[in-house]
Amino acid sequence: MKIVIAPDSFKESLSAIDVARAIATGFNQHFPDADYHLIPVADGGEGTTQALVDATGGQIYTALVSDPLGRKTEAHWGILGDGATAVVETAAASGLDLLTADERNPLLATTYGTGELIQEALNKGVRRIILGLGGSATNDGGSGLLVALGAELLDADHQPLTAGGGDLSRLKTLDLSKLDSRLAETEILLACDVDNPLTGPEGASAVFGPQKGASETMVAELDSALAHFADHLEKACGKSIRNIPGAGAAGGLGIVLFALANARMNSGIDIVLDAVDIDTQLENADLVITGEGRIDSQTIHGKTPIGVARRAKARGCPVIALAGAVANDADVVYEHGIDALFSVVPGAQALEQALADAEQNLVTCARNVAAVWKMQSGH
Repeated sequence: MKIVIAPDSFKESLSAIDVARAIATGFNQHFPDADYHLIPVADGGEGTTQALVDATGGQIYTALVSDPLGRKTEAHWGILGDGATAVVETAAASGLDLLTADERNPLLATTYGTGELIQEALNKGVRRIILGLGGSATNDGGSGLLVALGAELLDADHQPLTAGGGDLSRLKTLDLSKLDSRLAETEILLACDVDNPLTGPEGASAVFGPQKGASETMVAELDSALAHFADHLEKACGKSIRNIPGAGAAGGLGIVLFALANARMNSGIDIVLDAVDIDTQLENADLVITGEGRIDSQTIHGKTPIGVARRAKARGCPVIALAGAVANDADVVYEHGIDALFSVVPGAQALEQALADAEQNLVTCARNVAAVWKMQSGH
């Protein structure tokens, strides 16, 4: 019996590989002779680097880079087992979680640190970079990233602009003469699950700016600044980029890569599933088990359990999902490939206790699910 276990991490408690191991431990008590395939995955957000490195036998690296306000911070990135593909999370260097609530200001926040991580990857000789766009504190159109890679953004007096999205309105000259030439030679996959354009009422500033600390006045200022920056980028690359679906993700970070690199955007979970070769792993599987910390009605929008379930259903595999919390509106997942859904938390356990007991709860739940599976399958 072949069992594929492909979960996401359980936020604040277990990494994806730890979740997979706990599920396998529980199932093994009823199916000790099964062929277990543990595939840690993620949807392009937090945990993507660790999941991909674990799944492919790659390596985690640490770099000292700039946080959204220019302070030094340690950030992790990885190289996959193929030795040619890097994975970088925007949130690792330019994330909202790196700032206190009082520090959040997209007029000042920069993606410079993400550019530094990309440069670290280029220095290792990678030919492909998976860039997760979730969780950014920025709204600078990727201008900071561009500066980190050698570009110069100058005002009318030929002086460098201040970092952040606010000063882009003063951009007079975009000098790309010193831009790292390796950028154009590298395939960049932007892991993203939003399709917002760069500007306008559905754009980066209006939709995502407020959660990054932008007031109504700041939103208008940022939106205008991004439009001005896009004018310069489009002139430099000779193509329209501002209305590409997803251009508004991560404060518009992707537009510099659309303009000046070999970049394309795709669902984060699909990029990850392709990177771990999930389709090959699913061949001849008798059962697929997935899961993440919480499953609710939003899970159908690009989250790991549904991504895994869709691939499994294409091969006729039954799918069971386990979650730390199952919301009342989670039944919608049954319409998207999940056959059975279980909460791993026993009774009315407090959140703090559930996080502390996550591993044992998973083992226990998986053991009980395995008992039911054994009963119905006749194994």
